[in-house]
Parts: sequence; structure tokens; C-alpha cells
Amino acid sequence: MVFTISAMKPPFFHPGLLVASFILACSMFAMSATTSSVTSESWGSTSAGEPVDLYTFRNASGMQIKVTTYGGIIVSLTAADRDGHMADVVLGKETLAEYEAGHPFFGAVAGRFANRINHGKFSLDGKDYQLGLKPDTAHHLHGGIAGFDKKVWTGKKVENADGVGVALHYTSPDGEEGYPGTLDVTVTYLLTDKNELKVSYKATTDKATILNVTNHSYFNLAGEGSGTVLDHELTLFSDTITATDGDLIPTGELVTVKGTPFDFSSPHKVGERIDADYLPLKQGIGYDHNYALKGGGVKLAARLADRKSGRVLEVLTDQPAVQLYTGNHLAKVKGKNGHIYDKRDALCLETQHYPDSPNHPSFPSVTLRPGETFESHTIFRFSAH
Repeated sequence: MVFTISAMKPPFFHPGLLVASFILACSMFAMSATTSSVTSESWGSTSAGEPVDLYTFRNASGMQIKVTTYGGIIVSLTAADRDGHMADVVLGKETLAEYEAGHPFFGAVAGRFANRINHGKFSLDGKDYQLGLKPDTAHHLHGGIAGFDKKVWTGKKVENADGVGVALHYTSPDGEEGYPGTLDVTVTYLLTDKNELKVSYKATTDKATILNVTNHSYFNLAGEGSGTVLDHELTLFSDTITATDGDLIPTGELVTVKGTPFDFSSPHKVGERIDADYLPLKQGIGYDHNYALKGGGVKLAARLADRKSGRVLEVLTDQPAVQLYTGNHLAKVKGKNGHIYDKRDALCLETQHYPDSPNHPSFPSVTLRPGETFESHTIFRFSAH
């Protein structure tokens, strides 16, 4: 019997094994590319020398959000269109220096009290308080001269079964901007694999105070810098707004919007009736109104759709209201990617309590006392059709 011994190549030279190794490597790369992750990096320092970080988090479908510890700002948020193409759908700036130089609350945490307080005055437990007023306004707006949007927060990565993101913490000292009490507040941004951005707020105080906090992102579902949002279709699950005076300060009255240019209880294009001459509801140069929501718990507050791209944004919240603002005061603002933003190039859907609530006992309470914990949740849910 004759035995024939063939020369064999080492296993790692075997063509079949090379192909298998290549396929495995590609698979591992694809898996790593679609796995949720959160990273952080230095984003420079403020003019006062405070170090600022930038957090980037992604989900399994490739949606990406960037948040900076300066102002808790959502710097960018990418979402897919119906063909899977990604675009950044929030307005913003390129650098920390540009944000610090001033901006119209792009993507920032607004507080302690978001929206307006009449002349910055309110009373609590028999004591009168005067809040900070900016030089160009007679009223307190979004926390005052240096609100939460101008503070450097402490960031911490969040990775759990629900998603990935960042928890931002800030301690507002007693008397800051005229507010009573040392306020300990945490804002958590969490991106899920269902393409939801969950924003959670939690706060405690050592003295009775007031609190109304929100995120002030400007959305354009066609992509930032792509033009106006007047063709976006908007639905607001509300049929009443807080009536206001000429300075957008509530009169204390809730009025129906049924059959008016403010009625978005069924889908309407944002620009369809924005210039309608309708008083007493209309004040100013576009929509900047507080819509009262019905029911407790987390409920659907708004739905925004861009038919061209197919992108849809649903906003759910446990807050009692949502403020619709159509970027009325944007005027040749330098933004990202060389874009210049103008009036109505985006809109805000600010989930919050009613404006000027401390001065209207009939409005939902914004008082926070020692021993209590304020908690609130808002969900920005993205899809494409």
C-alpha cells in the first residue's frame, strides 16, 4: 500500500479560512457600527476658564445626538428620512465661543423659570421677590440674565437598558437671579433604540421656590439651514391657550382656539394661517403661545411632520402645557455649516407649565418646597413615513 503525503499550507493561509475571517471581521465591524454608545470629549473652556465637555451618543439605528455641558445645549440631533438619509434637525452654533457670545436659547435648558414672569415679580408665602431682567425687556424670560442656559453643568455618562446619554447636574445657589432657595437639579438626556430622546428633570430645594424648566430646541425636520418650516404639518393635542396681552403675558384666562387660526387640533401647515389678522389671540409676528394640555401622566402633546423628507416628530410629556414658538425673532443669525437662520426657519415645542404661573393662582402650581422632589418627563419620538 502506498501512502501519498501532500504538502499542506498552514491553516491561516487556507483560502476558505481567509474568507471566513473576512466575513467575521465585517460582521463585527457592522455590529460595532450599530451598537449604542456614548462618548465624551473636551469642548474647550468658557471665557471664565470653566472647562466644558461635549457628549456624543448614538443608537443602534445610527441616530446621533450631541449635548454640551454649557447650558445643557443639544448641539445637534440627526434623524433619518424615509430613505434612511440622516440630517441634523436642530438649529445651533458651531463652537462654544459662538454659544457664549449669545444665541436665542438654541437647544438649551431654560430655567429656573422658562417663559415669562410679569415684570419679574412674584410673591410666595407672603414674601415678594424680584427676578433678574434683561436690559431689552420689561419681563423675566427663561431664567433671567444668566439662567440655566449659561451655566456649566457637570456631566455623567448614562448607559442602561433604556438607552444611552448623559445626566447633567447643577446646583443653583439661594438668591441666584433673585430666586429663593438652593436648587439641586439634574437633567438627563437618554437616546433609545426606538429613536426616542427622553428628557427627564429632577430637582429638590432647601427653601420654598418656584420652578418651570424645559428644553428650547428649534426643530426643522427638513434639516437645519434648509429654509422655513411653514410647510411642516403640525398637530397640537389641545383646544385652549392662555390668552395674553401685547407683551405675551397671560391675562389669566384660558380661551378656546376652535375654528381660529390657532386651532391645530387637526393637522395644518404651520404657515397656512400664521399671518391671519385675528385678535385678541394674536400677538406679535407669529405663533408664540402656550397650549394647555388635558389629562395627567405622559400624553401626546404635539405631532410635527415634514412631507418632503417623511420625518415625523411626536412630543409626549407629563407637563400641563406646550409652548409653540415659530422662531419669530430669528434674523440673519449665523448657525451651523455656514447657514444663516431667519424668521420661521424652525419652531420650538417647549413642554412646560403656564407662563407667569406664580401670579395666577388658578394655573397649575409651580411651587417646590423642601422635602418635595420635582420630576418631569418629555419624550421626543422620531420616525419617517
